[in-house]
Amino acid sequence: MGVKKKKEMQVAVLTICCQDLETLKSFADVEGKNLASLLLRCVQLTDGVSQIHYVKQIVPLLEKVDKNGVCDPTIQSCLDILAGIYLSLSLKNPLKKVLASSLNSLPEFFLPEAVHRFTSRLQEELNTTDLYSYRKVMDNISSCMENFNLGRAGVNNLLKNVLHFLQKSLIEILEENRKRAGNHIIQTQLMNDLLVGIRVSMMLVQKVQDFQGNLWKASNSPIWQNMCGLLSIFTKFLSHDDLLQTVQSTSGLAIILFIKTIFHPSEKIPHLISSVLLRSVDCTSVPEWFMSSCRSLCCGNVSGSAVLFLCQGTLAMLDWQNGSMGRSGEALLLDTAHVLFTLSSQIKEPTLEMFLSRIMASWTNSAIQVLESGSPSLRDSLNGNSSIVGRLLEYVYTHWEHPLDALRHQTKIMFKNLLQMHRLTVEGAVLVPDPFFVKLTESLLRLEWHIKGKYMCLGCLVECIGIEHILAIDKTIPSQILEVMGDQSLVPYASDLLETMFKNHKSHLKSQTAESSWIDQWHETWVSPLLFILCEGNLDQKSYVIDYYLPKLLSYSPESLQYMVKILQTSIDAKTGQEQSFPFLGSCNSRGALGALMACLRIARAHGHLQSATDTWENLVSGARIKQGLIHQHCQVRIDTLGLLCESNRSTEVVTMEEMQWIQFFITYNLNSQSPGVRQQICSLLKKLFCRIQESSQVLYKLEQNKSKHEPEKKLTKQHPSVSLQQYKNFMSSICDSLFEALFPGSSYSTRFSALTILGSIAEVFHVPEGKCLIMLGEIIFFFQNILILHFALFEVSVLLPFFEVLFLPYNSCLYIMKFANKGQKKLSPFSLIIICQPQSVIFMNYAYYGKSSSSYLPNLFVAVLR
Repeated sequence: MGVKKKKEMQVAVLTICCQDLETLKSFADVEGKNLASLLLRCVQLTDGVSQIHYVKQIVPLLEKVDKNGVCDPTIQSCLDILAGIYLSLSLKNPLKKVLASSLNSLPEFFLPEAVHRFTSRLQEELNTTDLYSYRKVMDNISSCMENFNLGRAGVNNLLKNVLHFLQKSLIEILEENRKRAGNHIIQTQLMNDLLVGIRVSMMLVQKVQDFQGNLWKASNSPIWQNMCGLLSIFTKFLSHDDLLQTVQSTSGLAIILFIKTIFHPSEKIPHLISSVLLRSVDCTSVPEWFMSSCRSLCCGNVSGSAVLFLCQGTLAMLDWQNGSMGRSGEALLLDTAHVLFTLSSQIKEPTLEMFLSRIMASWTNSAIQVLESGSPSLRDSLNGNSSIVGRLLEYVYTHWEHPLDALRHQTKIMFKNLLQMHRLTVEGAVLVPDPFFVKLTESLLRLEWHIKGKYMCLGCLVECIGIEHILAIDKTIPSQILEVMGDQSLVPYASDLLETMFKNHKSHLKSQTAESSWIDQWHETWVSPLLFILCEGNLDQKSYVIDYYLPKLLSYSPESLQYMVKILQTSIDAKTGQEQSFPFLGSCNSRGALGALMACLRIARAHGHLQSATDTWENLVSGARIKQGLIHQHCQVRIDTLGLLCESNRSTEVVTMEEMQWIQFFITYNLNSQSPGVRQQICSLLKKLFCRIQESSQVLYKLEQNKSKHEPEKKLTKQHPSVSLQQYKNFMSSICDSLFEALFPGSSYSTRFSALTILGSIAEVFHVPEGKCLIMLGEIIFFFQNILILHFALFEVSVLLPFFEVLFLPYNSCLYIMKFANKGQKKLSPFSLIIICQPQSVIFMNYAYYGKSSSSYLPNLFVAVLR
């Protein structure tokens, strides 16, 4: 595998106008050491990354200048050009952030001049009349407010002009959008510009310090007039159905923010907003500026979507923490809930449904903030038995299986928040048995397990009140959930719920007692039902439990493996005539306890929960049990047992002598599998084993070479590396002999297929550079680049050749085809060897077979052929 090349950073080159370029040339000194020379060299570069290096040298150079340098025309001009460079860069150009970071470190005595120069350049930007340049100006205003001191100061100095520009640009862009009706590409671009303009307006209100006081709130103030003008524009956007919904929703946020900023006194803001949401505004009691800016919200027929977006703004832009809005804020919160309930029965459009679900989830967050402030008046209105919570639960039940993932996620947030709300209303009382929680738990448990939303709600309930209270109602819940895991559509929900439950139960039991006896109760609750399914469940149940639930259980509680092994071993050893908790060894139709044991051990080893293979064979399972699994009547038991031997979480884990013997034993009896799927799994697992041998042999070889310097091999293997390497050599030699011998004439197709595929895996794993001979593991097994040895009857060539050709992609590949005499003959006749060296040439040779093993005569044959 090649090394992935690191992606180079792309930085657009900064440029300046001809006038600024001439200015720099005129001020650059002969030695090239002043600021003008530095900037000149920078702008003349054609690589943006290199320009970053020069930009970072600006401030260090200015730090060497004394205070009198402020009056230097060179520095003044350079500061002016730097301001122009900043405003000319695009928002996403890294140079913009680098320049801002550098200018933030300007010596203090340069700041007044720098702010003056920056303000002048920003004013020029605001004076632009090109509609399609407005977006660039908006981006600059936004970037000035983000961690850039000079920019923020410039915006503060030009606040009136900035607000006027935003008001003018939004009006003109909206008109241009109307003129471009039908041109969807241009309209989309323009509406995105509107969205940016709204967001920049909100950013100004939130970040500019001038809005914190009341000096600008005089009706004749230009800032006040611009703010009212912008509020009027946002109100128009809110009801403009031809605009994108994101523009409308952001306008709803901006309206509430601007009302909060402009309206005085602030104590009356909740009442005003509540009357707008309920469409009950008294036009005679509201200020004139509000009627002028928001007339359509007071007297017009406000659409449901507009009200929805105003609810969003109410929840997002007002301060619900610490009860700062008092009783009127609490009333507004309740009114908002009733408005949302009304809208939920009216809104049918999918996108608005998504907005509604997010806003209702946001409402529950605001309710929690108010309750946390200690509001006694809201406890009766927001406890679990209240009408509001009942309506919210109804919404959750209605939408918990909605086709949209995002909407289902919002129902989960709502349900979790509802539980938290009730806990806050009964704070100080005993939560369990709390009538609301008991009733809610019982109602959920009565539902069918095929309802996916049930799993989500039960998971939230467990996190809130603990699993022990749910188990007190029904102890069979773990078994019930495991029973439904035969349905693939329910498996992820069921496994996640079980994980939440057993984690919560273990934490609770550990906190209740310091003794270790609690683990028996935990095993009885969560592990025993699992073992029952593994032994007696149907095929789908077992497969999904092994794939989804078992890894999670072992990952959280690795020590439970010993309990599983003990129970299953006891079941296997039990006599057939005795009463048993689990089935016996199993049959061709059942995996039984032995299959469950092998599956548990395989998953545990693959996820790294077994300390070492040697400890496993010595302490957990015997060699006789392994052999039982390798020749079990049920194919999946054989596969799981083979997987236990082949798979490991460490690719360099040494293959033990016992494992190699068992693999040889397995190959002897399992090459003739009639199931294509089983053959494919066998070949895949053996390939993993060969990869382990290949990688661990490299480590062993290095350890052997460096054994004089250190002895880390003790961590890898208990025996000397050379011993393990020799065992590898003998094992691979024996494997190849067995595979070659399985290719005698008359052997079944499945046997030949398995043997050839495994040989192909060996050739692929132990790969060598072209033209070189690999003497693998001490000159025992010989392979050449792109050479595979194939034994079969000559009359089958036409049938199997297409399969073989797939394996030999390079032009110079060699295909050896050997025809053996039948093994049953007393006197072995010669066989033909066909060597296809190139597509155009075929060479025939006669070679006598004298009964020697293939690994003993093939190397000599290879040498003869290559010569």
